[in-house]
Amino acid sequence: MRLNAMKNMFEGIIKQAEQLLKENKNNEAIELLRCKESPNDAVLCSLLARAYFQRGDSKGDTYSAHFFAERAVHLGHEDNRVRSILALTSFRKEEYQQAVDIFSRYVNSSSPSATQFMYGMSLLYNHQAGEAVDWLKRAVKLDQHNEMYAKALKIAQEQRENGGKIVFAEVPEAGAQPDALSKKRGLADSPQDFYWLSKNIPCQEACPAHTNIPEYLRAIYDGDYEKAYLINLKDNVFPAILGRVCARPCESECRHGWDGLGTSVQICFSKRAGADLRQDKPVILNILYPPSGKKVSVIGAGVAGLTAARQLALYGHSVTVYEKHNRPGGMLNQGIPIFRLPREIIDREIDQIRQLGVEIKCNCAVGKDISLDTLINTSDAVVMSAGTVRPNILNLPGKDLSGIRHGLDFLLQVNEFDAREIGKNVVVIGGGFTAMDCARTAKRLGAESVKVCYRRSTKEMLVTPGEIEELEHESIPLDLMVTPCGYKGSNGKVTHVTFIKTKLGEPDASGRRKPVEIPGSEYDEPADTVLLATGQFPDTAWIGQSLSDKLVDDDQWLKSGKSVTTQVGKIFAAGDFATGARSLIDAIGHAKECARAVDAYLMNKKRIKDVARIVDATGTGRIREMDFVDYQQMPTIDLDKRSLTAEVETGFDKTLAVDETQRCYLCHYKYEIDSDICIYCDWCIKAKPRPNCIVKVKELIRDEHGRITGFVRAKEHEDTQLIWINQEDCIRCNACVDACPVDCISIQKVSLDTCRACDVDAELNKD
Repeated sequence: MRLNAMKNMFEGIIKQAEQLLKENKNNEAIELLRCKESPNDAVLCSLLARAYFQRGDSKGDTYSAHFFAERAVHLGHEDNRVRSILALTSFRKEEYQQAVDIFSRYVNSSSPSATQFMYGMSLLYNHQAGEAVDWLKRAVKLDQHNEMYAKALKIAQEQRENGGKIVFAEVPEAGAQPDALSKKRGLADSPQDFYWLSKNIPCQEACPAHTNIPEYLRAIYDGDYEKAYLINLKDNVFPAILGRVCARPCESECRHGWDGLGTSVQICFSKRAGADLRQDKPVILNILYPPSGKKVSVIGAGVAGLTAARQLALYGHSVTVYEKHNRPGGMLNQGIPIFRLPREIIDREIDQIRQLGVEIKCNCAVGKDISLDTLINTSDAVVMSAGTVRPNILNLPGKDLSGIRHGLDFLLQVNEFDAREIGKNVVVIGGGFTAMDCARTAKRLGAESVKVCYRRSTKEMLVTPGEIEELEHESIPLDLMVTPCGYKGSNGKVTHVTFIKTKLGEPDASGRRKPVEIPGSEYDEPADTVLLATGQFPDTAWIGQSLSDKLVDDDQWLKSGKSVTTQVGKIFAAGDFATGARSLIDAIGHAKECARAVDAYLMNKKRIKDVARIVDATGTGRIREMDFVDYQQMPTIDLDKRSLTAEVETGFDKTLAVDETQRCYLCHYKYEIDSDICIYCDWCIKAKPRPNCIVKVKELIRDEHGRITGFVRAKEHEDTQLIWINQEDCIRCNACVDACPVDCISIQKVSLDTCRACDVDAELNKD
């Protein structure tokens, strides 16, 4: 029954297509005939060959007609019309021997003059002038008034007499392939290659440490947790830590979260899974260079200092880190609550840095226990990475009342010194990471009322996804669009915070909309404890007068700004100490940049290079159904079990990890159409899931470095110069590869890699 229905459907399509072809409605015929069954049905192939041949208005039609004519013959449908199309398209493709072979099988003296003429032309171009003259004479005899036939015969006769090579017209060489990269495979380091990486792997581009996110997500999907952890360890130093507390700039740029594509991949939670699900043993990276004999002192054992230290150790230098507190980690220990980041996780990943040979001296404050001058005199280079510990105390009436304290000091006392005192009514002022941690910590300490007050909207809050929801879960209210304008107190203690309501104005220097106070909207909020999560600045007082004039501005910030270098050649700066308070991953990225600068200074050359690593691939392993998998929620413990030390988020198990990581589009795979093989059948365009992922292009736009920066769409079919996979809109679903009948779409995996410069140069010179 089903077979009969299929047969009837095909017969209907064939009948309708034949009528359209008789009326020369070739576009409509092609659209009707183009279905997934066509390449496997002889009659449909023959009709498609005819449709493309009749249309014949672009290079692609010749290739398409030839392809489908060949398929028809292969499937057993060979009549003179199909043979004619195959022969003529072979001639147009300059495959003259094939054209001669096909014509010879069916052309005879009874064939139409045009057919005999084309047989003669094929012989002529195939350097068979004697035989060409015979067939061209027959054509002229049948159509004595055709000047083209007569001219061709004359040329053939001259060719037969002279024995020279015949060329009717100059055939232009094929243009260069519109490659998005500078080479097909291997290592590449041109602006073109880095441009492709920046435009096509948005998550990696957004990550300050440039973590190879697609590759580690694929490793987790494959169950290779060791590989996933190693990729993260190499790129961002603290995988298990960041998997819990990273600011996740990658997720806001994830292609899966673009309009119409759903929700971003849970990259951070997946990173944690790669760390949690592996074997619990240290991973020590390989040293890149032998010992250099150079000594580097690093001031501050926070994430920036530890990152710089690790990188410099990998480069072969001797590194000592000086930390004024009793253990390394900086804000990891001092500012982040245990219920978000267990301390054994911190200890484990710092220990991996120690095992590279990095010495960490705790309880040693530079400027007190040892001077900066001493470090400069005994080191080949010094890295200042002392963080931002100078609090921003709001200069408001009543600021000296007891009970008003900075949030970071509060968290330090709780996290490092086990302080437990808290008031009944706690007001947290601010809208960032510190504000969230202060509020949730105060709640766990037993405060009867905890409230967060912020001067902008939630859209402007600098928090990680889910933190506002956790405030809700823990019954901590959030008052928005209010800003403090003073404090009130009794007997020297704060009793109220006076707020004024705000509205949002134009964006300020941070890019966020500036709060504008609404006159007459003041009100008092009861509070016996006020925690200021209002930012902090670098403390440069420890630098000492002799160097302060060279390094520090009047506002106590470094004169060098956000740069990793300073006005003193051998002194460098890393992380928040240079940039101001930012996220952990920002500090890591900045410290990696700093370490490279230090190495180049010490060795008088750049020994570390970024490259694009390009390898051939047969596919991504993804299937279209993966695109529609919902994002996975992070499991958490029940509210009644939440305490200061109980980790709230429990992490993905293996099932959740696979379910989430399969959602990644694997943007580091590049799909490209070989225009020399493409038959311009448009089947990939029909199969595409996105409006702009595959486009007909009149020309590509390149800049002075050869980077493809855009394209000009072909408005008409005859304007089409190539079919282009627009990488920025491609979701790597493989639909085009599955649809392509001639396998003209190549796939390469392109990764950003950091290597020894000598290895890169050797590889590039070999090419």
